[in-house]
Amino acid sequence: MNEYSLSENDLGDVAAETVVDMVSKVMDVGDIVLGKGKELFRIRGKLLVESDDAYDRLSVGMSEIGLTPLFRLDKEDDLVIILRSLPVEKTGNPWLNIVLFVATLVTVLYAGSMHSRESVELLRGAELTGRNIDGWLMLRILWTGWPFALSLLGILGAHEMGHYIAARKHGASVTLPYFIPFPSGFLGTMGAVIQMKGAIRNKRVLLDVALSGPLAGLAVAIPVVVIGLHLSEVGPVPVSGFQLEGNSIMYLAAKYLVFGELLPMPVDYGQIPPVIHWAVFFFTGNPSPGGGTDVFIHPVALAGWAGMLVTGLNLIPVGQLDGGHILYVLFGKSAKSWRPLVIALLVGLGFVWSGWWIWAVLLYLFGQSHPEVLDEITELDDYRRSLAFGALILFFLLIVPVPLSVY
Repeated sequence: MNEYSLSENDLGDVAAETVVDMVSKVMDVGDIVLGKGKELFRIRGKLLVESDDAYDRLSVGMSEIGLTPLFRLDKEDDLVIILRSLPVEKTGNPWLNIVLFVATLVTVLYAGSMHSRESVELLRGAELTGRNIDGWLMLRILWTGWPFALSLLGILGAHEMGHYIAARKHGASVTLPYFIPFPSGFLGTMGAVIQMKGAIRNKRVLLDVALSGPLAGLAVAIPVVVIGLHLSEVGPVPVSGFQLEGNSIMYLAAKYLVFGELLPMPVDYGQIPPVIHWAVFFFTGNPSPGGGTDVFIHPVALAGWAGMLVTGLNLIPVGQLDGGHILYVLFGKSAKSWRPLVIALLVGLGFVWSGWWIWAVLLYLFGQSHPEVLDEITELDDYRRSLAFGALILFFLLIVPVPLSVY
């Protein structure tokens, strides 16, 4: 170990010699200086063991004396920055999670009933018999939405619990899922979120937490879509006055798997090669498939489609979205250079579906920075790097350029 010196031997209740002794067990210390502001010490040198192992060993010892180490690269050196540990934030009141879930269950049941044939039949029967719509009938109508609600909340719940379980596995402090009700919405919910209550240890942990959600949600969404499509019917599309859900590559593949053809099938392709027709239709929703053939999806299939859509949106590679985390673990701080390109693409897509402009504004306002991990020296292993690039490919398979079209 190289010689070092400090202008002070003690800083408050933190003994410099104690800190140096801990660090020297995992690092060949070359230079130590007192930090400024929140930093107590900055220690440069070369780590003697693998960075992830070094951080684990150092963080355990330092947590006992109220300190937190940060690992950074500083040109040719490894840099350890010592901070006072922040108080551990509470993970919230579980009653709030329960209340929000119950409220979301009601709004999603209502949305599901609006997509249900049974609810239409109940209302028609009441109209024919002159029966007033009382509380019992309203409950029966609401209950017709259970297949949709079970399917959609199952997908959203799996997504968030994927994040939760991965975070807890790595010892990170995290809240239970907060479901977000949306009474007037097409789906009855704006999704669900969890909150991290502390910094993530390294990029490997961040990838595990970020990717576990989309993979868990997709593991439920794919069979839900396939089951729902088997419950659906294929028939003629009206010439006008109808609404159509958009297509991702994966959703198109699911319809082809179940029905053996790409849907919606136009009346004919005319003089346009089929591949050109599908490329244009995929990105613009035009030409109208009116008069052709399409699947009239069951509420379960609609829930699965929505689950795929939500997964694709979460994988947009920018900001605090799962895709933004994945881009960060691959490219570090340089990931922010991709942000203008992603925003520009969303703005461009807004000319075919105006909802993308809202996303572009939100991600511009709230996706400008990415919180740093505690240990920035530890990079992804080859297996996780392959998973991260696979997640970016998954984004292109799930994204829906035109989520909803009205003809």
